[in-house]
Order: sequence, then structure tokens, then C-alpha cells
Amino acid sequence: MGLPNRDEVEGKWDQVKGRTKEGLGRALDDEELEAEGRADDAGGEVKEGFGKARRKVGEAIEDVGDAISR
Repeated sequence: MGLPNRDEVEGKWDQVKGRTKEGLGRALDDEELEAEGRADDAGGEVKEGFGKARRKVGEAIEDVGDAISR
């Protein structure tokens, strides 16, 4: 497994940020902040998933290149 790429890292950060906002919104009874947090969390999950897929494609291409060069 390779190192996480920028999309994966940013996606994780967005998830943490979103869960924090959601928790604060719930604690402060602020429905708008809570909803914004849920949206950030969901967007972060999508971004992280895209990053993982991109990394796996890159790894597969490297594997094919290694197999061809043998």
C-alpha cells in the first residue's frame, strides 16, 4: 500500500472537521451548524474514496509496468 495522496488526506481532514461541527451544532442546538457538519463529513468521505481509487489505479499501472519490464 502506498502513501495516502492529497485527496485522501484532505478527505480525512474534511471528515474530522465535519464531525466536529456536527457535534458542536448538536451541543449548541444549532441545526444549521449540525447540517453543515454532516455535509462536510459526507464530502470528505467522497473525496477520500476518490483519492483511494486514484492511488489504486496508479499502483496497478506501476504493477503492469513492472511486469512488462521483467
